[in-house]
Amino acid sequence: MIAQRQHLNGSILELSIANPPANLMSLEMLQVLNRAICEAPQNGVRGILISGQPGLFSSGIDLFTLLRAKPDYVERYWQEVFVLAHSMVHCPVPIVAAISGHCMASGALIALFSDYRIMAEGSWNFGFSEIQAGVVLPECFQLALRRLSGPHMTTRLMLGELLKPLQALEIGVVDELCPIDQLNTTAVEHLTALQRLPEAAQLEIRRMNKADLQQHFACVQTLPVDNFVEAFLSPDVQQHLQRLANDLLSRLQRRQAVTS
Repeated sequence: MIAQRQHLNGSILELSIANPPANLMSLEMLQVLNRAICEAPQNGVRGILISGQPGLFSSGIDLFTLLRAKPDYVERYWQEVFVLAHSMVHCPVPIVAAISGHCMASGALIALFSDYRIMAEGSWNFGFSEIQAGVVLPECFQLALRRLSGPHMTTRLMLGELLKPLQALEIGVVDELCPIDQLNTTAVEHLTALQRLPEAAQLEIRRMNKADLQQHFACVQTLPVDNFVEAFLSPDVQQHLQRLANDLLSRLQRRQAVTS
């Protein structure tokens, strides 16, 4: 589910990813997140905070469901991922990602498409595992990373290299680190500080510096959803994805055994 909470008399909207144990993004959660981001400015919201759960921001796509689903569902799912990225790129109010732990795959994309990223100190991983399944993220997604970290580091991350919080800060993938118990407070303080700036000037500065992303996401209908879904559904990729799903399930079961 996506839990919604208001701060500062409704001027800041917190959208919290809550889908234990792995915080995977279901289709319904993507739809709720997208709708909330689109409607927030119309409801007087001047800043959006996207948060996760302690130790885990998001592990990414709902892989278990996608591997069982029919092609039309898979297409609807990925369409929603692309639409969410489009909504975040064009959102007129700033979005802050409060990265509360491990942040992988589509969870990392949500963070990258935010305007500012604050990550909890710790031994968490930030990165992309798609290469292990033979999945290549399209240019419009890779650009969100490349504009922060440069082409060389983007290549390394797309090939599966994982970052710890301090590494992510050093190369510019995240903007700030703080103790996990201060994460949401720090994010709200950042959004509050932005609210004290002239709104029109702030919007223009953000627009100018996101022009490259906005150009790639100018029209939802031209995004490469069909090509991506075709590759995602190919037999080789599905076989690799099944292996990844089995590995993830084993890790979750071991984690549950330790905590029970």
